[in-house]
Amino acid sequence: MNRRHTVIDSPYGPLTLVATDGALSGLYMTAQRHRPPEETFGDPDPRPFREVVRQLDAYHARELTEFDLPLHLAGTPFQRGVWEQLRRIPYGETRTYGELAGMLGRPGASRAVGLANGRNPVGIIVPCHRVIGASGGLTGYGGGLDRKQRLLTFEGALVSAAPDEGALF
Repeated sequence: MNRRHTVIDSPYGPLTLVATDGALSGLYMTAQRHRPPEETFGDPDPRPFREVVRQLDAYHARELTEFDLPLHLAGTPFQRGVWEQLRRIPYGETRTYGELAGMLGRPGASRAVGLANGRNPVGIIVPCHRVIGASGGLTGYGGGLDRKQRLLTFEGALVSAAPDEGALF
């Protein structure tokens, strides 16, 4: 397995991009929950990330609303299913954990969906920030609720700034 990484600037602070065998396998914010140890990111090398950077720049310039990149998402089959559903949430829209569970055919699994969402290794591109609590409020986000609110505001998604009471994700 060949791993490379680079760090780029973004409106949300530095982003560490990780590629595994040439496909994006990680996009991590500073102080992100579930961020792997730096020594697992491989050697520094910006070359595998030219298209990722181009698409992120277009996203931040409001010229791109859907990413089209090869991804290498390592996780359980359930996690990968959740992450695939996240990619289907349109730009500027949100879904609740319960709605995602229903989309997976597991209507009682909203808590498990929340846990899988929190383990998403490729934030922004796999838009876990578009998932909100049942009452419409913000819930946990690996990059922090402030960043989640900023991403949703940037995309024009209407959300309550108040966190959901009792949300555990």
